[in-house]
Amino acid sequence: MRIVGGEFSGRRFSPPTNTPARPTTDVAKEGLFNILENMIDLEDIKTCDLFGGTGSISYELASRGAGELVLIERDLGNIDFIKKTSKALGIDNKLQIIRGDVFKFMKQSTEQYDFIFAGPPYALQNIDDLPLLVFEKNMLAPGGIFVLEHTPRNDYQQHPRFTRMKNYGTTIFSFFTQPSE
Repeated sequence: MRIVGGEFSGRRFSPPTNTPARPTTDVAKEGLFNILENMIDLEDIKTCDLFGGTGSISYELASRGAGELVLIERDLGNIDFIKKTSKALGIDNKLQIIRGDVFKFMKQSTEQYDFIFAGPPYALQNIDDLPLLVFEKNMLAPGGIFVLEHTPRNDYQQHPRFTRMKNYGTTIFSFFTQPSE
């Protein structure tokens, strides 16, 4: 796993071999952040990384100057890895790790974020609930962006807040936006 841009560009980390996570590939991650940097100023934004996995997306956000990072993950092995890696990067003071179920977190959420990323397990049965909950629970700040990573078997183009989709083979990113007030 490599950080592909920003202050920590090129830094490599080896996630645990027994992790249930499927980290976003470097090629897809680089493409995602090229798009994001043209859509939103990542400096000092408040972010939420749902299904944080190995922390890869949060490291990229921190590397590009995000100010407040919230990461939701249930696997203790992944959380230990994220804690170790965030300490090595010196970002542990701005990364809040919440251990638990993403859907429970979302249903109880009262916070708004400038950017939300969800990279759920591809076989997740209720993946289609994620964009619904983000907007139902008003989790995006005005002008905010939500990105959902999924496979070609899911299609969100009919969602009212869908704005674009980028395909990297078996990895697809669907972008949703919250209108500015």
